[in-house]
Amino acid sequence: MRHHLVLRVVSKLLIPFMLLFALYVQFHGDFGPGGGFQAGVIFAAAFILYALVFGIDHAREVLPERVLRYLVPAGLALYTLTGFAGIVLGGKYLDYDVLGSTPTAGQHLGILLVEFGVGVTVSAVMVTVFFAYAGRTRDVDEEDW
Repeated sequence: MRHHLVLRVVSKLLIPFMLLFALYVQFHGDFGPGGGFQAGVIFAAAFILYALVFGIDHAREVLPERVLRYLVPAGLALYTLTGFAGIVLGGKYLDYDVLGSTPTAGQHLGILLVEFGVGVTVSAVMVTVFFAYAGRTRDVDEEDW
């Protein structure tokens, strides 16, 4: 990997902007297009680029699989608990109006929490799937060609 100097330098410059754009998409999602799914995909793509350029072993050191095992259900739990919070506070499942002091504030808070949960789950699942398939090699015989 050391001989791909241009690729490594460009990736080091590009990945922070990809992560910043993912945060923009995540937090701008309740005001316009975008949201948790799109932000999760962008974040995972940045991390997968990092793993492809700098090596899968180094990427697994940066984001261990045991952390991913907690992130996948954590995002799902945030989504679910936000829905149940609406029930507990006297509304319906995923009724965000009751989450804030005004219906508008509740809508903003509810969407933010749900979209954040979706983003965490999507990015963690994509990276987990990448880790599951990365590093697998297949011995190719001459006869296969």
